[in-house]
Amino acid sequence: MFKDELIVLLTAALPISELRGAIPLAILKFNFPLWKAFLISVTGNLLPVIPLILFLGLFEKFSEKIPFLNKIFNFFKIRALKRKKIIEKYEILGIYLFVAIPLPFTGAWTGCLLAYLFMTPPFPTFLAVLSGILTAGVIVSTILLVGIKWGILAGVLFGGLLLLILNFLVR
Repeated sequence: MFKDELIVLLTAALPISELRGAIPLAILKFNFPLWKAFLISVTGNLLPVIPLILFLGLFEKFSEKIPFLNKIFNFFKIRALKRKKIIEKYEILGIYLFVAIPLPFTGAWTGCLLAYLFMTPPFPTFLAVLSGILTAGVIVSTILLVGIKWGILAGVLFGGLLLLILNFLVR
């Protein structure tokens, strides 16, 4: 893999930037075509998802033994729990909506943490996070190409389609 592609992939895998930072980086800094920026960013954002879904419980137990890690984990746990109403109300679809909105602290990492805290099953959690990542990617890409108004519209239309599919798959 080339250096620029690796930078975009790793940026998308990070908990704060995720693909909402990686897509603009790929397009505006590295001049990637949209398809390439989208594909690498979605892939990078998905990299930590399965390990997070499967091993957050083990990480929490491990972090309890190391005060510095425990402090970091608890910081993110408290931040995530501030958004618990959407998960309590909509369950797995709430995780999708949470991940789909491309704002700080609303991505795949926090969605996986919320799924862990609310003990949602792994496979529906994965589908919800994947769908949310795709929707967020469509929103960010559209905003970059034609502006916020069209990005929101694209997100609503694409998100509505994915919500129908997700609702069918998790019931």
